[in-house]
Amino acid sequence: MNRQELIKQIREKQSFLCVGLDTDLDKIPAAIKKRVKKEYEEEELTFGEILEFNTAIIDATAPYCVAYKPNLAFYEAYGMEGIAAFEGTVEYLKENYPHHFIIADAKRGDIGNTSKMYAKTFFESYDVDALTVAPYMGEDSVTPFLGYKDKWVILLALTSNKGSHDFQLTEDKDGMRLFEKVLKVSQQWGNDENMMYVVGATQGQMFQDIRKYAPNHFLLVPGVGAQGGSLQEVCQYGMTKDCGLLVNSSRGIIYASAGDDFAEVAAQKAKELQQEMAAELAKL
Repeated sequence: MNRQELIKQIREKQSFLCVGLDTDLDKIPAAIKKRVKKEYEEEELTFGEILEFNTAIIDATAPYCVAYKPNLAFYEAYGMEGIAAFEGTVEYLKENYPHHFIIADAKRGDIGNTSKMYAKTFFESYDVDALTVAPYMGEDSVTPFLGYKDKWVILLALTSNKGSHDFQLTEDKDGMRLFEKVLKVSQQWGNDENMMYVVGATQGQMFQDIRKYAPNHFLLVPGVGAQGGSLQEVCQYGMTKDCGLLVNSSRGIIYASAGDDFAEVAAQKAKELQQEMAAELAKL
């Protein structure tokens, strides 16, 4: 999906919501587990539970979001069945919701030839739209991901976790913080047509500093909802004329209910966020 197609979806849906598919077997509702045991062989239970849960969440929330972000850790943890469920989720999205943007949250990044194979995995084998990438090994670890038409690299810039202060906010002798250097230097590798940045919603006014270096790039913003980030604050300091934001919510939507009504409640939570987003977009 290219930039203009993404912007079109945001405008048509009046939403820049990304639903995070952080699917944890321990949190899947009992109703799913019971149904899957009747439909799948014993050796396919993990695959079935994850896929059944994901497809139910997708069907419920698709009208209110423009993107989905499966976190690979929640699939790789379950071995081959987990990976098969990730693949099945991507296939389901492509077949049923082809206009939704798919982000593989895998935070890859290694020496050039390894990155080349990671890029091949996600952009050829899985054919997702975007991949999160750690930039701290430098240019040759990132550029292999940038050679694919209409695919996106989403670089970690300023994250929302407590430990982000350990390195990302440290300053060099000229007073430039590390996240600012990542933003500045990476502008030489890609552009706002193929590169985004991860910026945590809890960073608040720091979005102003992000926009000094990346005024037009899309930002993937986790941390709204369960982590306490403010959507209004993110929009105040980070929104551009083209929106420029994909705001992710995972736990706050997919685990809003542990009962049989989990999909309906997820839909309601997604709709609530979409309505808030529509109000922010109306200010542009």
